[in-house]
Amino acid sequence: MSSHPPEAPPQKAGKREWLGLAVLALPTLLISLDQSVLYLALPHLAEGLNPTGTQTLWIMDIYGFLIAGFLITMGTLGDRIGRRKLLLIGAAAVGATSLAAAYSTSAEGLIVTRALLGIAAATLMPSTLALISNMFQDPYQRGRAIAVWASCFMGGTALGPVVGGLMLEYFWWGSVFLLGVPVMVILLIVAPLLLPEYKDPNAGKLDLLSVVLSLVAILSIIYGLKELARYGFEVLPLVAIVVGVAVGTVFVRRQGRLETPLLDLKLFKIGAFTAALLILMVAMLGTGGGYLFITGFVQMVEGYSAMEAGLWMVPAAIASIIAAQVSPVFAKQHGLSTVIGASLLIGMTGYLMLFFVGPTGGMPLLVTGFVITFIGVGTLGALGTNLVVGSVPPERGGSAAALSSISGDLGTALGIATLGSLGTAVYRSSFDAPDGTPQSAAEAAEASMEGAITAAQDLSGGASDALLAAAGEAYTSGLNAIGIVCAIITAVSATIAFTLLRKSHGSAPSGGAPEQQEGKDQKDEKSLATS
Repeated sequence: MSSHPPEAPPQKAGKREWLGLAVLALPTLLISLDQSVLYLALPHLAEGLNPTGTQTLWIMDIYGFLIAGFLITMGTLGDRIGRRKLLLIGAAAVGATSLAAAYSTSAEGLIVTRALLGIAAATLMPSTLALISNMFQDPYQRGRAIAVWASCFMGGTALGPVVGGLMLEYFWWGSVFLLGVPVMVILLIVAPLLLPEYKDPNAGKLDLLSVVLSLVAILSIIYGLKELARYGFEVLPLVAIVVGVAVGTVFVRRQGRLETPLLDLKLFKIGAFTAALLILMVAMLGTGGGYLFITGFVQMVEGYSAMEAGLWMVPAAIASIIAAQVSPVFAKQHGLSTVIGASLLIGMTGYLMLFFVGPTGGMPLLVTGFVITFIGVGTLGALGTNLVVGSVPPERGGSAAALSSISGDLGTALGIATLGSLGTAVYRSSFDAPDGTPQSAAEAAEASMEGAITAAQDLSGGASDALLAAAGEAYTSGLNAIGIVCAIITAVSATIAFTLLRKSHGSAPSGGAPEQQEGKDQKDEKSLATS
């Protein structure tokens, strides 16, 4: 008979914690809105600031680059100085930089303010997730809370074009940045009243060299992947990726030598943690590339505006939110790895439907497939994130939350680069210019669907329609090919869930240091469904 007393059940969250979750939902919604709302503002912004093509790309990309680059640092910094404190500092910075971005008077000024906004926003996501893990100690309640968090993120991404369209209907381009100001003011007022403070009492100093190494590694890799997606295989993006990998290797080796590392490599000894990160990255690889071509099809082949395309994406967002909300219930009943694996297989059938989408009248099939796909995305977003955060000791919650976000960012960037290149290659090989098309127009159309649309504007009605139809058929062929590849990627993710995750998540710790958990016996899968 064991001499150890039975463990006390985790404390249940009360009304204060659930109200605190509503507060944490605000910055989560804002981050996802900010990542998608700017697309609609670009034409208006171009009229006001007259940026060059390169400046336009940096205005779009610098925000996401610096969020990804600073996630590890901010996650660890919150563990050291206090998660609520970092959240409040970040909220104040987001509000200030949002105001500055809204009233920028030059393209250079907007790039700088967008960069500062990205650094400030990087404080929000790991802080919110880590605070949720502190506030909701009961595994099932934590699973429901993270499902709400994931729903806000997914909902904000879909609503970005819709909200942006409404704002631009009545206000100037800078108004899209002002969305964050009242949200951050509310957060600054309410958060001290409802949110607890938590920090690692044994945290050491922040290693500044590790901060620089992590920033260079992540930014180089994501920059290289995005440039490959945009321009194809060129020397500079490939060099950037090689440099990123090399610096990342130096970073990892340094973490192994430090007494208080920026990133605790012992976390990767936790099987459930590592398996969940791998599933998130692989699954987002398919989602990132698929989303790119799906939204392109809706706008360029079907001819909908960006706002209308956003409205067509709303059913998928609703499906993902519903899936995120019900997945903890199913996981409690049937086991986490089973539910994640099954949901990914459901998502795989949605991608397979994209193979049958035609260049005309394909919207019903496309939207149906997209909705089915996002059932898997919603389930994985809720359960996978919960598993990553819940698998680690409380004092490492910020680092775990940051790694969860980075795995998704890397998967998305890799998906856009690889699947974007694949779709473009299929488009070019499938494109056949109609007879009589001027050579310059045919060459532009063969390069890209965007080039075909531009070239068609200079042609007569019949020739223009014929060129757009040929380009639409070629683009649809690219979408069909991506659907098959995304289905294969999703099947790989499901296989990881059914094998590695099923094998490892029973050893996920409920607390204590990672090295103390390695010898623990595996527990029943259902009892750890949301741990």
